[in-house]
Amino acid sequence: MFGTTLVLALRSIRRHLLRSFLTILGIVIGVGAVVTMVTLGKATTAAVQQSISSLGTNILQIRPGQGFGRGGGGPPPPPLKMDDIDPIARQIAGVTAVAPTEQRSATAIYNGANWTTSINGTTGAYFEVQPWPLAGGRVFTGQEEAAGKAVCIIGNTVIQNLFRGVDPIGKRIRLNDISCDVIGTLSTRGQAGFGGDQDDVVVMPIKTVQRRFTGNQNVAAILVGVDQGYDTQQVQASLTDLLRERRHLAAGQDNNFNIFDTKQISDTLTGTTTLLTGIVAAVAGISLVVGGIGIMNIMLVSVTERTREIGIRLAIGAVAREVLMQFLVEAIALSCLGGVIGLVIAQLAIAIIAPLIKVQWIFVPEINIFAFVISAVIGVVFGYFPARRAAAMNPIDALRHE
Repeated sequence: MFGTTLVLALRSIRRHLLRSFLTILGIVIGVGAVVTMVTLGKATTAAVQQSISSLGTNILQIRPGQGFGRGGGGPPPPPLKMDDIDPIARQIAGVTAVAPTEQRSATAIYNGANWTTSINGTTGAYFEVQPWPLAGGRVFTGQEEAAGKAVCIIGNTVIQNLFRGVDPIGKRIRLNDISCDVIGTLSTRGQAGFGGDQDDVVVMPIKTVQRRFTGNQNVAAILVGVDQGYDTQQVQASLTDLLRERRHLAAGQDNNFNIFDTKQISDTLTGTTTLLTGIVAAVAGISLVVGGIGIMNIMLVSVTERTREIGIRLAIGAVAREVLMQFLVEAIALSCLGGVIGLVIAQLAIAIIAPLIKVQWIFVPEINIFAFVISAVIGVVFGYFPARRAAAMNPIDALRHE
């Protein structure tokens, strides 16, 4: 009986293809929007987590000022200095390594090819603080750091744009007007969570960068590696006390520096993207309700159009349950068809949008199954009233209907 009812429902849908498509349009839009938004939200969250985890999970980053920017209109905060490195390494329990960083932009030139990249001045401790192994070569030695030698370690993007298949180790490149010997290459990290290329970098001894590029002893940031057995918040509190003392801040004065915990940043960004994804998905889900109302409206019209058909079926022996089942299956079939089309459109939209926002395409089976089930439930909920109305008809009144 169910098979026959399903065939009748599909025949009815096929007889009015345009009307059926317009009926399920709300379901198509709702399912497509919900699946697309949730999937892209999860992909963005995964990209953010991967980007931050590549920096290391137990890293504290110290920067001058009360945030990433100066903010306000007051004088700039005093910069960090190289003299801050040793006290942090010696006096704070749980610190595994401390690395200063100073960044500048420069044009790298080799054998007629040039590429504008970022120069990161630091020390050998930089590779101890964060997990970034070398692909080849070596890191600079303590003697090279102390003497400010013009040696460098380059990222994969720089290699691709300058050397084009040639082994760069042992070669000499020019950074603006400074010649530099390539002593190592970095392993590939790929894109950051917000589209930045982590491999587009040249790492040099910080004294070299300070002498040849910045002309001062300032440090843009200090990276502090924390032992896994220590609580990063406790280490952060100790760092705050030490830096306040070294920067001569009196009690009650605001900090003129900020310490960022990479794990806290990751948790905050993940929570924010998850919340925004949920809000957008909820708004998109309203289309499903609108689609359900559209199905109920068209099914009521269909019941009115087929009143004589219903009367004939009841008159020749069909029971009310069978009539109800016929119209209910038709509503469910419409809704499920809309769900399937919506899922296909969602996957196509994700495949197009994901590369544009620089996130990886992922398939989330649970949200696809959930969206399809919801579309079927909407067919049951909004199709029941028209089906009940058809089943409750009086055969004599139905046969008299014009």
